[in-house]
Amino acid sequence: MGGGEYVCTLSEELQQRAKEEINEDPERRAQDIEHIRDWLKHQPHIKARTDDWTILRFLRGCKFSLERTKEKLDMYYTCKTLCPEWYKNRDPQDKKLRSILELGVMLPLPGYDHMGRKVILGRWGIYDPKEVSMDDLLKMGSVIFDVLLEEDEQIGITGEVMMGDCTGLTLSHAVAFTPAHAKKSLVIWQEGYPVRPKGLNYINTPAAFDTVFNIFKSFMKEKMKRRVHIHGSDLESLYKEVPKEVLPVEYGGTNGTIEEIKKYWLDRVDARRDWLLDDENYGVDESKRPGKAKTSADLFGIEGSFRKLTVD
Repeated sequence: MGGGEYVCTLSEELQQRAKEEINEDPERRAQDIEHIRDWLKHQPHIKARTDDWTILRFLRGCKFSLERTKEKLDMYYTCKTLCPEWYKNRDPQDKKLRSILELGVMLPLPGYDHMGRKVILGRWGIYDPKEVSMDDLLKMGSVIFDVLLEEDEQIGITGEVMMGDCTGLTLSHAVAFTPAHAKKSLVIWQEGYPVRPKGLNYINTPAAFDTVFNIFKSFMKEKMKRRVHIHGSDLESLYKEVPKEVLPVEYGGTNGTIEEIKKYWLDRVDARRDWLLDDENYGVDESKRPGKAKTSADLFGIEGSFRKLTVD
């Protein structure tokens, strides 16, 4: 993907779904892309990627509403710029980032579920909060997720399902994920990304989980709250939402091992290293924004009041 003119790689069935579910009209697609590209050129404060594929992803994420697409693109580049702790220095060869990628905390699983959706496995209790900062962990998540969206066309049509395994989650993990992190991640995820989240599933949830999750949930949109399923240690309950076939062997599935999936993603982020490094050139310049400049406090709210000053 990427580069010049968009060439559709979707099956006929998926093209049909794109028409029905996200209002995609192949006859009008090029015209819509051109409209957004032209709009971006006239935004003095936004430096955006303007290739067909990037613009199309945002159109799809906004069901081809041109106004919504403009808002989302502005928001996406604004979030990236105002959250440098997750979006700067994303070199997968960097020693610290590499060690976190190698843990396999977040792994999109091969293939798709019974409804064509991408399943993304998060293993939220497997890292040591004393060794890995929450900002570095969330930066690792942004790397994996951005590479996934860049490479996987189907996810933009069918959406994704998150599956969080909370084995090993302790109070130290819970404390590390502050309300500021929760707010910021949900603003970026819900307002900035052209994604279609279809479900959040949690398994092996210890007592510490509730503390974190209640904070997280308070920033969720109503629609998203209705898509949350907490299964405890009941895998049979999980399989009703996330079928066995798409899960790794370790979860009773037949879809490869964690080790294999981890290696696949390390290879993918390495293959996209130039793209990730180049990605730092895109964002907003608030001094050039027409009207009032946006600040991190405007966007991420509560943070303004208790932002910790971090000195690298």
